[in-house]
Amino acid sequence: MSDLFDLPFEDETPPPETNDQPAASDQRRTAGSPVTARRVLTVTELTVKVRDLLETEFFEVWVEGELSNCRLWNTGHLYFTLKDGGAQIKAVIFRTVVRYLKFKPADGLRVVARGRVSVYEPKGEYQIVCEHLEPQGLGALQLAFDQLKKRLQAEGLFDAERKRPLPTLPRKIGIVTSLDGAAIRDIINVLRRRYANAHLVIRPTRVQGDGAALEIARGLRAIARVPGVDVIIVGRGGGSIEDLWAFNEETVARAIAEAPVPIISAVGH
Repeated sequence: MSDLFDLPFEDETPPPETNDQPAASDQRRTAGSPVTARRVLTVTELTVKVRDLLETEFFEVWVEGELSNCRLWNTGHLYFTLKDGGAQIKAVIFRTVVRYLKFKPADGLRVVARGRVSVYEPKGEYQIVCEHLEPQGLGALQLAFDQLKKRLQAEGLFDAERKRPLPTLPRKIGIVTSLDGAAIRDIINVLRRRYANAHLVIRPTRVQGDGAALEIARGLRAIARVPGVDVIIVGRGGGSIEDLWAFNEETVARAIAEAPVPIISAVGH
């Protein structure tokens, strides 16, 4: 006879009561249920927040890369893309900075740019507003010189047939230089010793700094119009490449090419 406790049975005792309802946080994550705590931004508000973060974090940054899509607009602003093997970023240089660049930016040049990151809100794009641009490797002044020389050479300004012969015995000599420098004293001292009968026509100009190149070019054209001038000397004393740079500007080169009389360069070193 089987023992009662050996027989199978079902326990009819009800299970303890538990709270099977999902937590409030789970309710919010349930598909189709409303999200009760959210901050909805407009596109403009989000863009402004992104702009504020980027412009604060990257107020000044140095970036190196290759120039692409360089475009100088009628406004005078220069737009381009700065890129490397993995990414690219749009950039702009405003006309107030463009006019002080010592070289001509062109596609394919590797450069180092200094500027600030900004967001162009209408398109939701970020860009670099450049305040300084320099070529990588080759100096800006040397690059500017090489670019200008190549362009003027292609125009034929350096052709041998354009060179004017020097007069054997010049009677009237034009001089374009500063009255405060060593060059004018040296020229006058030499002429007094060796050629005292020469008649000098002097056009004082600045030979260094902003606007000097324009003054030199105007001085050359003015003296070239003086009746009887046989030859013109243009120059200054020595200095750094930056000090002497006015004589490498395009406006001076073109004034020399246009002159109806020979011009002698007497720039120090």
